Amino acid sequence: MSLNISEFKQVVSNFATGVVVITATTPDGPVGFTCQTFGSLSLEPLLAYFTAQTGGSSWPRIKGAESIGISILSQGQEQLAVQFAASGIDKFSGVGCNAGPGGAPLLDGALAHVEGTLQSVTTHGDHEIAVLEVTYATINKVNKVNTSESKPLLYFHGTFGLPA
Repeated sequence: MSLNISEFKQVVSNFATGVVVITATTPDGPVGFTCQTFGSLSLEPLLAYFTAQTGGSSWPRIKGAESIGISILSQGQEQLAVQFAASGIDKFSGVGCNAGPGGAPLLDGALAHVEGTLQSVTTHGDHEIAVLEVTYATINKVNKVNTSESKPLLYFHGTFGLPA
């Protein structure tokens, strides 16, 4: 039996993922992209990982940055996810952010932020897996209380959020 890409995409779309934006400051200015594959990898040492498409234009620029930021998006930040997934635009236009301790832009309103330095990159098919040594992690103070803003932005069946 042969499995095609379309069938595989339908199968994996049944797994809900969180949505993050990966960012960095480069000599040409800030750069970022939307990502659905992110997680904690190790507690000793503190490591996190994410994946990036090898053919994207943002990832090659981020790879050389001193510090990489990860903003874990909350419900209601779908527009940010769409904006940072687009190409050929100023992704930071109209976006509030503050530099983390290492200088990476961290997006306002996110549930939480992680910042770190790139430790390794391995290529697998059309994606690369990046491993970060985490140097900073914080929960957005607004989101420490149980409000609708403290819920994560999820991606499921090719759209944001879960079905009602």
